[in-house]
Amino acid sequence: MDKFVSFLKASWEEVQHNVTWPKFSDLQSSSTLVLVASLIFALLVGLIDLVFENALNAFYQSF
Repeated sequence: MDKFVSFLKASWEEVQHNVTWPKFSDLQSSSTLVLVASLIFALLVGLIDLVFENALNAFYQSF
């Protein structure tokens, strides 16, 4: 149990003193980039799904 407590203390000390945290503006720009990229990807996948659905419906109705 002492090793675990020692690990937690060392981890907390490292988080407080050795980790460099990004600025809030950097986080905002990164989050915006991820959001826009996710929306573009979702629209692209939705468009591909729509095209395949219509193509398969046309193919099945031809029989």
